[in-house]
Amino acid sequence: MSTGLIALLDDIAGLAKVAAASLDDVVAQSTKAGAKAAGVVIDDAAVTPRYVVGFAAAREVPIVARIAWGSLKNKMLFLLPGALLLSLFAPWAITPLLMLGGAYLCYEGAEKVWHAVAAHGASQHEAAVLAPPENPKALEDAKVRGAIGTDFILSAEIMAITLGTLPDVPLWEQAVVLAIVGIGITVGVYGVVALIVKADDAGLAMAAGERPISAIFRRKIGQPSGADLSVRPVTQAIGRGLVVGMPWFLKMLAIVGTAAMVWVGGGIIVHGLAGYGLPGVEHAIHGAAVAAANAVPAVAGAVEWLATAAGSGVVGLAVGAVLIPVVQFVVSPLLSLFRREPKGHGAAGG
Repeated sequence: MSTGLIALLDDIAGLAKVAAASLDDVVAQSTKAGAKAAGVVIDDAAVTPRYVVGFAAAREVPIVARIAWGSLKNKMLFLLPGALLLSLFAPWAITPLLMLGGAYLCYEGAEKVWHAVAAHGASQHEAAVLAPPENPKALEDAKVRGAIGTDFILSAEIMAITLGTLPDVPLWEQAVVLAIVGIGITVGVYGVVALIVKADDAGLAMAAGERPISAIFRRKIGQPSGADLSVRPVTQAIGRGLVVGMPWFLKMLAIVGTAAMVWVGGGIIVHGLAGYGLPGVEHAIHGAAVAAANAVPAVAGAVEWLATAAGSGVVGLAVGAVLIPVVQFVVSPLLSLFRREPKGHGAAGG
């Protein structure tokens, strides 16, 4: 019996070693996958704040929280199981689905560019495609839906990149790594977004604060301490800088977010075409990017990335420009057929 017990303990110890090694593999794979997806994560962080601009300060964090919750559901309930099922049964479908999502990003980005260049025409298009929100709550709901829809495409790209780094690992490990990366990226991205949209409020509090050190220890009465008097000029200057600078920063971030839609969407289209035996556009962009990088070797990596993003952005704008009339005159009328109420419905419902 003692020999059997020792053998059992030895087996348990062996299983524990295997489990520990598997956990190490999961951590390593998650880190590698997260690093691979970093580019799209940055794009996601740049895109999201523009959906919050224009709302009352009290609604900013709740809106970010709603978008973050929708993003987490996108990843955990739909994209993670969908990615695993596709990789098992229909890996051929991953590329066309990504290209479809990329086309959506191109359309969204091109529409925003059109709005900046020709606001009247873009507004007419939006009125033809979307019913105008009737009240602030409806406007907020529409913005949140739009943000979650865009996040779905960016999250799909993140999940696809993550899955691409896990070609020879068990299915359970793929699922765990996808979950870790999805949760970590969601928390990181929307935590940063929340800090960005509330930075001006923090700046206002700092600019008005008479006791920056005492406030940390919740001392709100009495005269400011010597430490308060020493630090106050610095904290108030930083606060004023945030109050003045954040509106400009948010505008710039909105521009970067629109550009991110275009270059990510265009990049997905370009890579998809190359995968289907049409690598000409990808080769042309790569060649131009390498030539630009060789011209300034001191910052070759940054220049090559910028040139690649610019080339992908041109493709994205072209695709989006083609899709704008297609959506207005083909897709939207077709969808309206399904949304239209049957005749007599209103009278019968009285």
